[in-house]
Amino acid sequence: MNTSATLEQLKELKLQGMARSYEAVLQLPVNHHPEGHALIGQLAEAERQNRTQYKTQLYLKLSKLRYAGTLEEISYGASRNLSKEQIAQLADCTFIDRSENVLISGATGAGKSFLACALGNQACVMGYKTLYLNLNRFTEKITIAKLEGTFVKLLNQLDKVSLLVLDDFGLAPMDQNTRLALLQILEDRYNKRSVIIASQLPINKWHEYIAEPTLADAIMDRLMANAHRFELKGESLRKKSVKVPDKN
Repeated sequence: MNTSATLEQLKELKLQGMARSYEAVLQLPVNHHPEGHALIGQLAEAERQNRTQYKTQLYLKLSKLRYAGTLEEISYGASRNLSKEQIAQLADCTFIDRSENVLISGATGAGKSFLACALGNQACVMGYKTLYLNLNRFTEKITIAKLEGTFVKLLNQLDKVSLLVLDDFGLAPMDQNTRLALLQILEDRYNKRSVIIASQLPINKWHEYIAEPTLADAIMDRLMANAHRFELKGESLRKKSVKVPDKN
C-alpha cells in the first residue's frame, strides 16, 4: 500500500481531518496501526470533528459578535437578578428550534450586551447561523438597502440567519423606516427564527420607545410571544473591573 499517495489523495479531496489523523497513524509503529473498520471509523470521526470546528469558526466570524464571551464567563447572583438555572435553560439553544425570543434589559454596564453575545456565541458553537447588529448599524443597513433597492435582498439574507441579535435597542430614536423594517423582519421570523434584543430601557418601556402605537402593538406582540425575559440589576460590571490604585 502506498501510504504517501493515500495521504496526498486525502489532501487533494480536502479531507483535512482525515489527512491529519492518517498522518498521525503513520507515525506509529506498524504493529500499533488500527485495522480495517477501526481505522475507517477513526478517520471518519476526525473528519467530522474537523468540519464541525471549521463550521463553528466560520459562524463565529460571520456573526460579528461584539464580545467573544461565553456562558461560563457570565456573572450570576441574586443581586444581578440572574441565575445559572435561567441560562441553563437556554444553553442547548433549543430555544432557537422553538423560535423563542430572548429580551434583555438593564442599566449601562449591567452586562446585557455580554449576555446577548454569550448566547450568540453558544448558538454558533451549537451550529446555528447568528448575526449581531446594534440598532444604529441595523438602521444604517435598512437605509442603504432602501436607497439601493436591495431591501428584499437584505430580508432574504436575514431570513437565513437562525439567531438575530439586536443590541442597543432604545439608545437612539427609531424612524419610520426602521419601525416598518423591524416589523417586517419580526413577521418573517415569527414561529421560524429567533431574536435576541438587548436594551437599557425596561421592557415595559419598549412600546413607548417605538412610539407609533399601531406598529408598536404589532412589534411587541411578535417579540413577546414565547419570549424569555431578563431584567438585569446591580452595580455596573465595568466599574467593578476598574482597578483602584493603592494609596501608600
